[in-house]
Amino acid sequence: MHEGQLLSDANLVREILRDQHPQWARGPIIEISSTGTDHALYRLGDDAVARVPLRRSATRPIDTEFRWLPWFAERLPVEIPRPLAQVEPTPAFPHRWSVHSWIPGECGTTASVDRARLAVDLARVLGTLQGLDPAGGPPSVEAYCWRGIPLTMRDASTRQDIASSERSIDVAAVTSAWETALDTPPWAGPPVWVHGDVAAGNLIVRQGRLAGLIDWACTAVGDPACDLVVAWELFDEPSRETFREELDVDDATWDRGKGWALSTALGALAYYEQSNPFMADQARQKLRSLIGDDAVVPAPRRG
Repeated sequence: MHEGQLLSDANLVREILRDQHPQWARGPIIEISSTGTDHALYRLGDDAVARVPLRRSATRPIDTEFRWLPWFAERLPVEIPRPLAQVEPTPAFPHRWSVHSWIPGECGTTASVDRARLAVDLARVLGTLQGLDPAGGPPSVEAYCWRGIPLTMRDASTRQDIASSERSIDVAAVTSAWETALDTPPWAGPPVWVHGDVAAGNLIVRQGRLAGLIDWACTAVGDPACDLVVAWELFDEPSRETFREELDVDDATWDRGKGWALSTALGALAYYEQSNPFMADQARQKLRSLIGDDAVVPAPRRG
């Protein structure tokens, strides 16, 4: 997926763990099939998972995760991964990585769920998160992924992504929707905690209910609109409205959320159209939900 992508496998993970954290080297180590873009994942026994970066930038959030995830875990009404160990660079893999607790369940991209119920569950989690004391949290303009920043700071990159995807989208319709989002009043409240990457793939479901929220690499304090992106990815119109009502989102924040969904979809389509079919298809689905079916040129059939 990435130029210069970092390579790893289960044997490498075991070799490094044998020297630094041998308690996990003695048991089974199984690579997990994933559509994620930042980490290769390896199940360590029953209770832990190794997150090995696929690109160098993915090592940046490790300190933030170790600082804040235990604090969140004590305060949120959902399971989140607890950092268990940091793994130091070695000659075989000269980058840091980490081990987190494993949350059992099914990924939100494949789980059978009641969307209305999931909308309520997720809104309650995000509402609790936004109510936590943001003192000391990483500012959005400094944090990994820059989630929670003003939409205007994404203008140049979003327009570049529109140009890069001109053969796959209705450029005029998408540009108009983006400019409408840019005209929305900015967040006027104090910065609040955001997860930064609330997506179906980061939801863990058990028995149809939200059980876990994973991948906190983008967490920061800023504008909560960025955490609304999932409304146009996972929810249909009725459950989307349930999500909005339960979270009590004002008009301006909802419209900025549309802007975030549009911008991130365009970024994913431009970057992953040839390298990650799932991410590209997910991006197209968001664009259809936001603008309509005609906003997206049908993808070519894959042989």
